[in-house]
Amino acid sequence: MVAREDDASAPQSDPEIQDAKFFAAIGYFNVLCFVPLLLKKQNKFAQFHGKQALVLFILEIAAAILKVVPILGDLVFTVAFVVLGILSLVGILKVLMGEYWEMPVVYEISTRISM
Repeated sequence: MVAREDDASAPQSDPEIQDAKFFAAIGYFNVLCFVPLLLKKQNKFAQFHGKQALVLFILEIAAAILKVVPILGDLVFTVAFVVLGILSLVGILKVLMGEYWEMPVVYEISTRISM
């Protein structure tokens, strides 16, 4: 079998992605979502992941606020904590693989953010 360069290996060699990986990855840690948004304003990869991380952070805050509602608030917070945590972990993995990943629902909201 002949080895060929496919689409999956192309992003790895992109200098823009390589330059922004660290910043985009730490952006998925809660309030650190502002790091790629503020420090890598000209980098499309960092901005893409930073905006998605910002939406996740806002959803985490909303879930924490809903926690004050008796019984239902605790359930919503727990489910949101797990789901948003999984999305953040997958986001970090996608960043480290050098991929643009459109998170379900989160991506549509993030596209409305202008910086």
